[in-house]
Amino acid sequence: MTPPTNDVCLPETEHDLVAVGCGPFNLGLAALASTVEGLDLVVLEARPELRWHPGLMFDEALLQLSFLADLVTLVEPTHPLSFLAYLRDKDRLYPFYIRERFHPTRREYEDYLRWAVSKLPSVRFGHQVESMSWDTGRQRFLLKVARADGQRLSLAARDVVIGIGTEPALPGALASLPPSRLVHTGSFLHRLEDVEAARHVTVVGSGQSGAEVALHLLQRNLAGGSAMSWLTRTGSFAPLDYTKLTLEMTTPAYVRYFHALPQATKDRLVAEQWRHYKGISTETLEQLHDLLYRRELESGLADVELRCGVAVEAASVSGAGDVVLRCRHLDTGETFEHTTALVVAATGYKQRAPGFLRPMDGLVRWDEQGRYQVRLDYSVELAPEVGGRVFVTHADLHSHGVAAPDLGVSAFRNATILNAVLGREVFALPRRTAFSRFGLPGDAAASHGDAPGPRSVGPSGTSGAPAPTRAPRREAS
Repeated sequence: MTPPTNDVCLPETEHDLVAVGCGPFNLGLAALASTVEGLDLVVLEARPELRWHPGLMFDEALLQLSFLADLVTLVEPTHPLSFLAYLRDKDRLYPFYIRERFHPTRREYEDYLRWAVSKLPSVRFGHQVESMSWDTGRQRFLLKVARADGQRLSLAARDVVIGIGTEPALPGALASLPPSRLVHTGSFLHRLEDVEAARHVTVVGSGQSGAEVALHLLQRNLAGGSAMSWLTRTGSFAPLDYTKLTLEMTTPAYVRYFHALPQATKDRLVAEQWRHYKGISTETLEQLHDLLYRRELESGLADVELRCGVAVEAASVSGAGDVVLRCRHLDTGETFEHTTALVVAATGYKQRAPGFLRPMDGLVRWDEQGRYQVRLDYSVELAPEVGGRVFVTHADLHSHGVAAPDLGVSAFRNATILNAVLGREVFALPRRTAFSRFGLPGDAAASHGDAPGPRSVGPSGTSGAPAPTRAPRREAS
């Protein structure tokens, strides 16, 4: 599909690889690529700067993973943009060592990400991708970009990585509430004035975000603050399943096994394995219980209510201005009403719609649920006439399993993408990452998660011989 020619006068640069979006995943791509000589990569981000979940940046909130799950270490431990290199650069290696906690705070991890950005000239903020098309004649993707300063430009790329992340999801039961009565956890700290003004705040939904908001509200309650409730449809306030053998389901070995399963089986497993990525950290649950126990020694505090196994089916605002939630108790099937002043929706996130892909309608292959059809190397199935490749990051939960949102698989995914782009194994992928054997006996690759060497992948998705090394290209940008 050749793009329209009304933008032919836009200044244009040409690159080997353009990544759209700069969260931790595409930032990790840029970090790994920074040591690959001859690879011309550009990362485009619409926002003016890197911000990582600012609406939930509680001072002491911990990353749920080890510092080893940084941008590069699990593929390249000696990389100059590792977390340990950051600590050395900031002269904090000994304090971190003496602290004896493998999990950094989220605030420190964001500072690490910002430090990495400062070392990467390939990352460009304030660049909004407006459209992306395929130019058959040039055999290049063309991306039209609007800069924050009002200028527009065009970028041509042989391959593209889409990592635009997710956006807050609201269930239909809450969607009708006015914005003044509804806060998503993703913007909780930005709405503290509304939270503190409410006489009663109700958290709907669980997961780590919901638990951290509940913890904050409970701390305020102990200090004489407003009443709070926490309602979740899960059967319990369930912890993340971080037992070691279960964690092997977030390794490359399990990813390879999972990808080969029928889609119906994959969808069932993702639903069943929600505690791998939607549960609550044990430490947060213990903090919550400690605060609840402390309340036993106090008097005159506003009410606190925790209920699991409760589904919110509808919401409205009464004549008195209160929010009324119609709830169903899932064990008994009985319904009841819950009245509050403000709802905090801990209802998760959904894939952000890639509106800039509209010019490629008919060229990108989607499944029946509107999801990318993603190959094992994270490239998307495209129409045969498209000679380039589009890769995706954090849009592969349905295809690669519960490791998709896990920072611990990010370096592996990025190394896989870069090896595919370059047509050779620039980054040695780990060959054995789990003790568990997931496939049938005799299926060595599926059982042990042996990583294959780089192979070319044609438009049909079939693997062929190793792809030839492409000549490096450097263009002014």
